[in-house]
Amino acid sequence: MAQDTPPRWDRRMQQRLARGEAAALGELYDRFASLVHMLAHRVLDDDTAADQVTREVFGYIWENPDAYDPRQGSLRSWVAKLTNSQAVHRLRQSEAAALARGDGSSEEVEQKVRRAAVAARADYIVTSMPAPLRAALELAYHQRRDYRETARDLGVSEDEARRRLRLGLQLLSTAHTRPLEGSAPPGYAGYGRPL
Repeated sequence: MAQDTPPRWDRRMQQRLARGEAAALGELYDRFASLVHMLAHRVLDDDTAADQVTREVFGYIWENPDAYDPRQGSLRSWVAKLTNSQAVHRLRQSEAAALARGDGSSEEVEQKVRRAAVAARADYIVTSMPAPLRAALELAYHQRRDYRETARDLGVSEDEARRRLRLGLQLLSTAHTRPLEGSAPPGYAGYGRPL
């Protein structure tokens, strides 16, 4: 995943995009394309569809640079939210088309979309959390480290590693309680709609 960026970088990038600097879009793409593709693929489970969502997200950013407000959060979080919203929208469209062809029931389609939305919300939460929390969770869950090993790898006390893991898990637990679609962060009214 992409590294956290300082808020000043986010503001400068938004300003450069607003001025129409193509180099800024290239820089943003280099920094976040793999994150966008990974998030879209997690929802859609299809490389071609994830590629399309990646193009749509960066196209939207290029055409609407003022839609991002640095005061509302990091550029990384905003890009992740755009990606997840678009991927869930595309999944809903694809499942509706399958339903129209007679493939599956409306309950199955809705359950699949709901699971994808929860997974997208969890990805968004992890993507948006501060780097120290994200690093602790990645060590514990992706690399199967216990809290002692996590503390050693991060160079923090065992108490600090437990605190980071506990807080990260508390944030992740909200993935099941709050839907992704239509739930825009403060200041992003109408943001859950497709791009």
